[in-house]
Amino acid sequence: MAWLLAWGTAFGSAPRSASLPTFQLEMVDGKLNPACTEVPAGKRIKIELHNIGQDAVEFESIQLRKEKVLAPGAESFVVIPPLSPGEYKFFDDFHQSAQGVIVAK
Repeated sequence: MAWLLAWGTAFGSAPRSASLPTFQLEMVDGKLNPACTEVPAGKRIKIELHNIGQDAVEFESIQLRKEKVLAPGAESFVVIPPLSPGEYKFFDDFHQSAQGVIVAK
């Protein structure tokens, strides 16, 4: 157990997501803003999710293997590993018409 504490101390305990390129996504009752987000390829990114609507929402991406449910008024985030150049679809699983895309360049 002591070696685990020493390892954590040696390598720091600051959150790894603190200095990541960060992008905002507002989800509101079946709408996404923005529906398309351009991000740098080859870098980990953080997407801050904000549910500003009256219904629960679920950020989901099968390609990115991410999902996050948010109650009305809730905020959270997902961290995405480095992406190859391309397009990665996501959607609000509770409002299937809300479709978006992350474009890595």
